[in-house]
Amino acid sequence: MSTEPGQSRGGRIRLVVSYDGANFHGFARQYGLRTVQGVLEETLTNLLGVQIDVHGSGRTDRGVHARAQVVHFDLPYGPPANRLVHVLSGRLPSDIIPISAHNVDSDFHARFSVVRKTYRYHIFRGVHPDVFKYRFSWHVREPLNIALMQRAASHLVGEHDFTSFCAAAAPQEDKVRRIYEVNVVESGEDAFLYCSGSGFLQYMVRIITGTLVDVGLGDISADAIPDILAAKSRVSAGRTAPAHGLCLWNVEYPIVYGGRVLDL
Repeated sequence: MSTEPGQSRGGRIRLVVSYDGANFHGFARQYGLRTVQGVLEETLTNLLGVQIDVHGSGRTDRGVHARAQVVHFDLPYGPPANRLVHVLSGRLPSDIIPISAHNVDSDFHARFSVVRKTYRYHIFRGVHPDVFKYRFSWHVREPLNIALMQRAASHLVGEHDFTSFCAAAAPQEDKVRRIYEVNVVESGEDAFLYCSGSGFLQYMVRIITGTLVDVGLGDISADAIPDILAAKSRVSAGRTAPAHGLCLWNVEYPIVYGGRVLDL
């Protein structure tokens, strides 16, 4: 097929998208279910008339959102990267928003080139529910001791076996991960938990959040985290926070690939 005017001759594209995860069964394609990867692949395939495979920086679970999900795909031809956002904006559903697109070399991989990911969890602490926040936050009415939550969070920083903080059925055999930072930030009736690391296990940030909320409520000691880690058992940690409060906030690559995708 010949290249039409205004089209590139293809190559690898890095695309950054945001999405509201409420009506998706997660990021990864699943037969017969609406997923972010599936919608992106279907849209690109219909646009170009050839099968396009999309690779993401990581999977988000059903109901989890993304401010900065990074994907890459290889185009045989198509719109130049600087026009791709405009083209996709008119074709993607309203709950997926393309942010930026760039040409990258073939060594770049949306997942395997990542050096750091940051998730943000939004806790709303108002007395009454907020109709403008319920889709993107966990409403916790009871008072939270943020100082104790931050103290507990400090025990999670570093390289640990996070078996206690992931789904019991998580497929990864190696449960060791490195966490660079866990911060709990207050802003009026809101509290935001930021968790940065080299990679995460299934439900890991949600279980970390749920456990820290249990600490804030006084149900778990702030200094119990090292023992919970050592137990290597899911039942030792606290609850799993709801999916809808979680957002993939940022992804960072080596400087050669542009570093941090979005400003924090």
